[in-house]
Amino acid sequence: MRIFIAAFLFFITFSTNSFGQLSGKFVDASNNYPLEYATAALFDQENGTLITGVITDIDGLFLIDDIKKGTYYLEASFIGYNSQTVRDIIIDSKNEEIDLGTLALTIGENQLEEVVVEGEMATVINKIDRQVFDAKQFQNSQGGTATDVLRNVPAVSVNGLGEISVRGSTGFVVLLNGKPVQGSASTLLNQLPANAIERVELITAPSARYDPEGKAGILNILTKKGAADGSFAQFNLKGGFPSIERYGNAEAHQRYGIDGTYNIRKGNWNISLGANYQRNDLGGRREGDVFTIIQDTLTRFPSSGERSFDELNYSGRFTVDFTPDSLNTFSLGFYAGKRSKDRTADILYFDNHAITPADGGERLYTLQYFNENLRIRRGDFVLGSIDYAHTFGDGSKLSTSFLHEYTLLGGPTTNQNLGFPNTNIVLQDEFNTNDNPLNGIRFQADYVWKPWSIGQLETGYQYRYLDHTGDFVYERLNNTTGIFELIPEFSSEVDLRRTLHSGYAQLSGSKGKWDYTAGTRVEAMQRDFDLRDKTNTIDTTYVYNYVKLFPSASLQYTFADNTKLKAAYSKRVERTTTFKMNPFPEREHSETLEQGDPTLRPEFIDLFEVGISKNLHQGNSVFATAYYRNTENLVNRVNTVFNDTILNRIYSNVGKAKAFGVELGAELKPLKNWKNFIGANLYKYRIDGNFDNRTVETEAFIYSINANSTIDFSDTASAQFTLNYLSAQNTAQGEDSRFYSPNLTLRKTFFDDRLTATLQWQNIDLGLLDSNEQRITTFRDGEFFTTTNYVYEVDMVILNLTYTFNRNTDKSRFIDSEFGKKEF
Repeated sequence: MRIFIAAFLFFITFSTNSFGQLSGKFVDASNNYPLEYATAALFDQENGTLITGVITDIDGLFLIDDIKKGTYYLEASFIGYNSQTVRDIIIDSKNEEIDLGTLALTIGENQLEEVVVEGEMATVINKIDRQVFDAKQFQNSQGGTATDVLRNVPAVSVNGLGEISVRGSTGFVVLLNGKPVQGSASTLLNQLPANAIERVELITAPSARYDPEGKAGILNILTKKGAADGSFAQFNLKGGFPSIERYGNAEAHQRYGIDGTYNIRKGNWNISLGANYQRNDLGGRREGDVFTIIQDTLTRFPSSGERSFDELNYSGRFTVDFTPDSLNTFSLGFYAGKRSKDRTADILYFDNHAITPADGGERLYTLQYFNENLRIRRGDFVLGSIDYAHTFGDGSKLSTSFLHEYTLLGGPTTNQNLGFPNTNIVLQDEFNTNDNPLNGIRFQADYVWKPWSIGQLETGYQYRYLDHTGDFVYERLNNTTGIFELIPEFSSEVDLRRTLHSGYAQLSGSKGKWDYTAGTRVEAMQRDFDLRDKTNTIDTTYVYNYVKLFPSASLQYTFADNTKLKAAYSKRVERTTTFKMNPFPEREHSETLEQGDPTLRPEFIDLFEVGISKNLHQGNSVFATAYYRNTENLVNRVNTVFNDTILNRIYSNVGKAKAFGVELGAELKPLKNWKNFIGANLYKYRIDGNFDNRTVETEAFIYSINANSTIDFSDTASAQFTLNYLSAQNTAQGEDSRFYSPNLTLRKTFFDDRLTATLQWQNIDLGLLDSNEQRITTFRDGEFFTTTNYVYEVDMVILNLTYTFNRNTDKSRFIDSEFGKKEF
């Protein structure tokens, strides 16, 4: 052991011993955006021999150590950019430190080594650990939200219920400008204006630097801000034309919005402000057929009626950065706002009847009734964060971040069963509500060590604490007394407390044509879930703890023709949320209850992938990534029969799931003014497990296609057609049908591109297609069958106007929800 320790200390001493030191920073020349994973290669100026090379960190910084006396030149290069050479670098004394300052690289025209799609700007660039998409290329999203941007990404699909999936999984993490956001991705992405987004990074096999949550990886959303000294401002106005198809909905649907971003940077100060107000209603209807079998009596209740959404979001953001010198940076941020989503489900059950025996029996009764159901979900939130970063003289760097969040979640659901056609007859009147205050804290510290000869070492620690309480009250009208009475079996109080400690170490570097990253993260989680009923007969605490390693690694090789081949592995976790653990049922609508499992275990995931990217001729290019995802403790929503006309949806660990697939992307440019970006995700998905003492085995081949075609009529006018298609997919107890949406966008710019007008025709249908609708089917032989077709609004026409006061743009450092949005 002593020999081993001595050898290790000798290695560390040898690795960090320095003759000379060279440092600097790489940025994008157009907007001063730091270039992470750019290459700094040092050559002997006398004979051109490569001495060593390193890659830049997240801030674009590099440091080369152990440089012997001599004269050198440095070559700075990055995917898709022109290389830059700095000559006559002289090291003539031991421990000499040379800072080259900031080197600005420009976008290349013929040297886009890893660009998958190219044009005026690359639509997507492949890096060693991520794909980077330019949001401006997706005209169909302008005036919309981040969700509309993501519809164009090959690995992403959006189903008929608005649920976003990455590689077929809704379990992924959202970062906003690199800051972790633990929450409902749909809620965040439906709130963030598309006009404020600069680019999207898809990190499918994240390194140990990142929190391991998210079984499908990470989406990093980068928003705009000013770059150099001066200011940047952008103002967006959105208005929707009246609905073409009303679906018999009671109220007209409204779509309008306004958002703005303002950034000023002067000297040591950088201030970003943003505000957003959006009304995004969606009309529609649902058509269903359900039957249950209890003791050989079949009860059937077909239905048809309204299912629409009224969604309102408004918020404000403020961030200030102060950089007193080149070694220190301070940041302070606030984010506050309100959001609400009201779902109306007014359904006519027009032929409710029961027969016995179930197979060919006689009808016992026939009843029709009208169900009025309104579910209101609200969330008020306030967040604050403070960050500090310090760079030491030897090139090492310390970064710290603290975030606190308070979110008040909740909202009532009213459910009334009325007579029909005489709706003045009240058969049943129920009301349930919940009050869910949430407090969350996150502290993080990261340290980038002085570079070694074998690469760059990064270490860090993270602490998270979540306290989420819930008060669920369910009442039913006593038709005799006229008083709402508490229903104890549906009412509860819950308290989820979760504490996380984690630390990581990661080494990254390059050698010749190889680039590599390897590391591991250790995480300790303690979860206490307190559950009480309203009659004080139940008071139980469920405890679940773990200590686990989450390793990751990635490797990339560059061939002589600039073809890139990469491979990666990452271990992930999908932690459980409060609403999936509360075992007391919540009334969703007339025929459905929803409840959780207090013993629900987190999902643990292994991700493997291998990919290749290649530039072809005349602007055409392709990429492909094969992947395998194995999930333990799979959480799935499954159904049981509650009574003859009500199904109970339960979140449960049903077993294992495996996904094996491939992502494909291509740029096809047949003409100078006509370009096409086509992406597809194809995978085989299998579930193996059990639920309620029954085996669950299901397997399906699933695919999605996101394609857009753009024609430039002139320098200021263009049209873009987009198609998003998702095939049928299997669930633990059934199948979700195919879902697709075609869209057309016309774009025109004025006043030297400062004013942009886009006219969007969304969900094109014309009464000829089945756009924007999806059928959800679940069944259990001998017990129940349910199929529901959700038909949402088509042929929506929206006009967007965007005015930019200063076209210098970059990412804004707005903070966002760490905890609450996952529960919203």
